[in-house]
Formats: sequence, structure tokens, C-alpha cells
Amino acid sequence: MPASSRSRAPQPAGGSPNLPLVQPHAAAIDVGATELYVALPPERTAQPVRVFETFTADLQALAACLLEHEVTTVALESTGVYWIPLFQILEAAGLEVCLVNARHVKHVRGRKTDVSDCQWLQQLHAAGLLQASFRPPDAVCAVRSLLRHREELVRQASSQIQHMQKALTQMHLHLHHVLADITGMSGQRILDAVLQGERDAEQLAALRDPQVKAPQETVVKALQGDWRAEHLFVLRQSLASYRYLQVQMRECDAEIERLLAACPGPADPADAPPPPKNAPRGKSRKNQIELPHRDLREELFRLFGTDLTQTPGLGPALVARLFAEVGNDLTAFPSAKQFASWLGLCPDPKKSGGRVLRHRTRDVRHRAALLFRLAAQSLHHSETVLGRHFRQMKAKLGAPAAITATAHKLARIFYHLVTTQEAYDESVFARQEQQQQARQLRRLERQAAALGFQMIPKATAT
Repeated sequence: MPASSRSRAPQPAGGSPNLPLVQPHAAAIDVGATELYVALPPERTAQPVRVFETFTADLQALAACLLEHEVTTVALESTGVYWIPLFQILEAAGLEVCLVNARHVKHVRGRKTDVSDCQWLQQLHAAGLLQASFRPPDAVCAVRSLLRHREELVRQASSQIQHMQKALTQMHLHLHHVLADITGMSGQRILDAVLQGERDAEQLAALRDPQVKAPQETVVKALQGDWRAEHLFVLRQSLASYRYLQVQMRECDAEIERLLAACPGPADPADAPPPPKNAPRGKSRKNQIELPHRDLREELFRLFGTDLTQTPGLGPALVARLFAEVGNDLTAFPSAKQFASWLGLCPDPKKSGGRVLRHRTRDVRHRAALLFRLAAQSLHHSETVLGRHFRQMKAKLGAPAAITATAHKLARIFYHLVTTQEAYDESVFARQEQQQQARQLRRLERQAAALGFQMIPKATAT
């Protein structure tokens, strides 16, 4: 036994001793921040439960201990990110690692200890009752880590903008009220001049771009205030922090480009160019991902084998985030229904005594599901089939349920396009739309007949 491990006397795990033995080479680990409780197959050792610390040397000793006892598959139960180093070390050692959801392996009521938890987990895993959580390949996980880090940089940059606006407000300067964005070209020129000592409102207002909608007189009035030193200090530091975060985001984009290039994809943009881009709609949003040397949309086409950005609501930045969350290989989900269920976007009815008690979706906090909800919400003013579907669901069910229903539809479309590598074709929904219009016409005819009227087509009436 490694010196870094401690053995614990076996305790009853509360499970049935008659569970079928499906995986005889199964072990289980209850992962904590400082200790790992390992349950080995009880028939192979007199000390079936051992405790390891979480240092790197201890994790390697744990992997060696599992191999010594001829373990081939390990179930992990963890919260937070404590499982990631252990997962990587066990996977590198050639073990099959099954990361399970803690909600799916709850123990029966009674005494709960780390020892009994890992034993119960080992019994369930040996009986083949545990289902592994989905985890994309390492190359996709690396992109995911950087994209999540980039989102945090964007949040920090937004916080620095708020600090600048607060400092301006405390100095009675209303620059952020006459400029749509104080971090734009005009705003940064004016802020730089202020921090360099310029106090003449006329001179400061002259630095604005001619395209600024606010008139010169209004900008001059907005730049007359109380130039207090403490607020100027906050303004200087916040502006410097904002610019530093912008540099970090550009560096992050360059690293994301390198990692995306290392990810395999089924298509080559040079051989099979994607369809033409959609017409631009409105202004481009700031802080979006911009690869230094490649077009993000073409890179996503290479990775997925189809141009997902042709789907309404799915822009290049959102598709890139979806790639980071689920990858481009969805074979782990046999059908679109199972993919939507994993996202928590489909109904989860609870029945008892033949009655449906609830129809709501499961309470799942999923980043990919949130992305589909954001895409669904952006379709409110879209004149596409999906936009009309969203507005119909909103009128029928309300906004929250409509967002979930449309996100469910988008998730199924995403699954179909990725698995078949087909291009998005809106004409597929034409038949469904015709059926919907026919149902609406029949409903109006029934309502008119109930009121004693008869509907006449416009062409016939004229």
C-alpha cells in the first residue's frame, strides 16, 4: 500500500448485496478538495476503502493502486472542478473513467459518510447502474477553457466601464449620456484629453467624431463639471484596466485560433466553401471573437462540416461557444430527443396515479442550453419560420415557455445539421407552416360560424 494512502475499515454501504455483478473490475472514488476516498472491489483486498490526498504524487499513487488491483473502470463523484486533475491522470493511465452526476447516486436515508458513499458508488458501478456524464475530447475542452476565460474578461471589462461612468457622474460630467459608448473612438479621445489635463469643454467636444448624433452644444454642456482629483484617479485606473483587458482578449483570440486549428474537422473550406454570408443585420457587437488570421465562420464550417451560421439565431460567436461546450461529435447522443433531454430543454412530466402532476422542464443549469435560449430570444423580430414560431409560442404560452420551446427546436435542428452535415434549408418548414395556416383558417371559420357569419375569401368577395 502506498505510504500516502490510509485504509478504512469496510462499513455497510446500505445497498443490496444481491445486486448483479456486471463489471467485476469496477472501483469508485468520492472526490473531495483535500481527500479522495477510494472503494476497491471488496473481494480483491482486505482493505477495500483507502484514502488518498490530492497532491499530484498521491494521484499518481492512486492510479498505480488501481492498476495493481486490476481495476479497469472507475466511477467518480465530485462537485466543482476537483475531479479534473484526477480524471486526466486516470485516463492517461489507461483506465475507463466514468464521471457521474451526484444527483443520480444519492444514498438512501441514514448514516452518510465518505466511506459509505464511495462503497455505495462502487456497488452501483459494479452493477452497471451508472451512466457517465458527457465530456468532449481534450482538444475541445481546451477551447472551452479559453472561451470561458474570455467571457470572464468581457465581464471584467464591463465592470471597468461602469467604474468610468461612476467617476464621470461624480464629477458632474455626462459624457456617457451623449455618447452611445464611452469606449468608442470619440469617447476614448475625449477621456485621454481629460486625463492629460484638458479642461476646456469646447476643445474636448471638438474631439468627437462627426457621426455622433448629439449636437455640439449638448456635448459641450455634458463636459462641464467638477474636476476632482480622486475621481480623475479612478477614471485613469479604470481606463487603463479596460485597455489592458482588451489586449488580453486579443491574445486570447490568438490562442483560441491556434487551438481551433488543432481540432479535427470533416470539411475543408478550400475544397468546399460555405454558402454566402447572411446580409448584415444592424451594428456588429463589441467584444465578439475575432480570429487574427482566419475567418471564424469558415473555421466553424471546417469543424462541423456545415455552415451552422445560416440557422436563424446562431451567429458565429454563439456557434463557437456551442462547439466549446458540446464539440462536433454528437455520437454520444443516439437521437435528437436524447440530446435535448441532456440539455434539459424538453418537458419532464411527473405522473402519479395516471395523472400528470407537472409538465415543466428539469431544473438543469447547462451552458449549452443557455446558449440555445439566447439564440431563441434573439428571434423575437425575425421574419423567418423560427421567428414566427417563437412569436406564436409567446402568444400562447408566455415568454419564458416560448424561449424554452424555441430553444428546444433550435437544439434539434443543431443536432440534425451536425450529425448529417446538411445545410440549413428553411423550405423544409414550409409544409409545417402551411398546416399551421390551415388549422388557423379552420379555427377562424368555426368562430365566424358560432357568431352567425360566413368567411368569404378575398378574391371571391371582390
